[in-house]
Amino acid sequence: MALWLFSLPLFASNQPVQTAALFGYQQLARDNLAIFPQWLSVLERHLKELAPAGDCRETRFNQCYLKHWLAFLEAIQPLDEAEQVRRVNQYANEKPYVLDIENYGIEDYWATPQEFLNNSGDCEDYAIIKMLSLKKLGIRASRMRVVVVQDTNLRVAHAVLSLNVNRDIMILDNQIKEVISHKNIFHYVPVYSVGESQWWMHLPN
Repeated sequence: MALWLFSLPLFASNQPVQTAALFGYQQLARDNLAIFPQWLSVLERHLKELAPAGDCRETRFNQCYLKHWLAFLEAIQPLDEAEQVRRVNQYANEKPYVLDIENYGIEDYWATPQEFLNNSGDCEDYAIIKMLSLKKLGIRASRMRVVVVQDTNLRVAHAVLSLNVNRDIMILDNQIKEVISHKNIFHYVPVYSVGESQWWMHLPN
């Protein structure tokens, strides 16, 4: 995995910083999502993939995978939010972990749900399908972010989905079976996070 960690723009020290939040780090909100072309590409391609499905006999990036995914989401729609979140996390985590270099021949590729369901994927791909699943179930996108962190145990970059729930932030992680509070995770250092309309730089206190 080669997540983009260290080439973010620098900010002047007089930039306003929000109160401590995710993993206990301060956060600086920004609006310019254009510096995340992979993220914008995923959202755009996903909308195109939601067009009516064609011939289900095709095997490559088959839209019938989306039919199965949408059927799963429809089946859990009547459940309460906490159970929906648990089921979505479990559903995505059942897919095997596959590096981008094996799937696409490049170090870092952010996959749409259809691509992930067809090929499996790596950490940010799990986070993306979880986010778009929960959005499809009616959870506001403004409550969710794909968060790129440094895993201090494994000393590698990683990505998870965060979800604001009341006064807590829940983490959906392909490396952790259960959905748990960010307060109970001590080995992740957040670097940046992206949502549909904003992104955030995370700064130590």
